[in-house]
Amino acid sequence: MARDEQLKERWELIVEKLSTQFADGEDLDLDGIIYLIGVQELGQLHRTYRKDHKLDLMHIAICKVLEPYGYYEFDYVDEEGWPHYKVKSQLPHLKAGEQSILMKEAIVNYFLETEYID
Repeated sequence: MARDEQLKERWELIVEKLSTQFADGEDLDLDGIIYLIGVQELGQLHRTYRKDHKLDLMHIAICKVLEPYGYYEFDYVDEEGWPHYKVKSQLPHLKAGEQSILMKEAIVNYFLETEYID
C-alpha cells in the first residue's frame, strides 16, 4: 500500500474513532484532534478551559506530536502540571496543504505509538 494511502486510511480511522468518542459522531477537524491530544498530554481531563488555555493545550499537542521529528524537546512540567517544550529547530516553511500533511502524519504516529490505532 502506498504511504499516502496508508496515511489517509489511518487518519480516517482516527477521525472516526475520536469523533464517535468525543463529538457524538460529528467529524472532528484537525484543530479539534490537536486540542484533544493537548488535553490528554496535560492529563487534567475533567476541567473546563478558558480560551487562552485552549490555545496552550493546542501548543502542547503540536510540540508533543512534532517532538519525534526533532522540532521540539520536552523541557519541564511547571507547578500547575503544564508541560513545557523548547524549540530544537525551526519548522520549515510549508504551504498550507503541506502543513496539514505533516500534522496528520505526526498525529497518526502519535496514535500508533499510544496504541490507540494499529
